Amino acid sequence: MDDEPLSDWAERRDAKIGELRAVPITPGQGPKGAHLNPDAPRAIERWNGHLWEFHAVASNLAEAQRLLFPGGQEPPVTGPAPKLLGPGTGRHRKPSPGRR
Repeated sequence: MDDEPLSDWAERRDAKIGELRAVPITPGQGPKGAHLNPDAPRAIERWNGHLWEFHAVASNLAEAQRLLFPGGQEPPVTGPAPKLLGPGTGRHRKPSPGRR
């Protein structure tokens, strides 16, 4: 078996301790994407190595991002996915009309 050594796993887990995340506080089936309901309040949670603990409350997405990325840090850029397939027919691509 090619199991990862426990020390490597623990090191990866411990590196994330103190990480913050913002979770929308909305009724329903739990956390949704940050872009949904940007005016909804957010619970700021901190990872303690085992579970997410309550840390603070932000009144909206903009305030939550100021707490998550202090000092003018930029949040990670999200946008359309890059086009990974270049020109060509490829094995799994839909055949053009007239070709089989």
